[in-house]
Amino acid sequence: MSLSGELRRLRELEWRELDIKESGSWPWSLQLICCLLALGLTFAGMHWYLAAPKAEELAAVQRQEESLVRDFQSKAVQAANLPAMRAQSEELEERLEALLEMLPTGAEVPSLIDNISETAIDNELSIDFIRLRAPEEREFYIEQPFDIQVQGDYHRIAAFLAGVAGLPRIVTQHDFTLEPVAGDSQLRLSMLARTYSYRSNSGEGQ
Repeated sequence: MSLSGELRRLRELEWRELDIKESGSWPWSLQLICCLLALGLTFAGMHWYLAAPKAEELAAVQRQEESLVRDFQSKAVQAANLPAMRAQSEELEERLEALLEMLPTGAEVPSLIDNISETAIDNELSIDFIRLRAPEEREFYIEQPFDIQVQGDYHRIAAFLAGVAGLPRIVTQHDFTLEPVAGDSQLRLSMLARTYSYRSNSGEGQ
């Protein structure tokens, strides 16, 4: 049977009168089209029912693999930097120990006050007072503030401030006031100084 004949039969076919029970008598081209359509629907159904869930599962596994690879790379970098990080940690611990050694204990504060007095005397300053305030507790340390007032010329006062800053124990200097002494060529220095004690776990200064 020629192709043109089959096309003519398809054009002349009464589509509304087609009965599936009589499909054996349909033109072979229509039967072929129906077979291809059924086959396509079958493959589409199999893909939707079988392949699509597997594809989603595969995509999820691939995403998990990418996450694991990133974690591995991050940990590999950390492992490669571990010796340097340990060296930095040891250096910081040494620096911390050195700083802690510069903090006076509560029992050493009177000795620190004596050192400040000696620094003033060495620079030929007259001491009006060096007066302790109440200590102030912080989370990790205790502040011990004290007021200092001395008299002398400008250069000796500057040398005194440098001497206090260079003491073996840490002393910070705040709230400077410098004013001339009435009827004299000298100056009066008033300031707030602070030293610090480290708080151990028991809350006591070391």
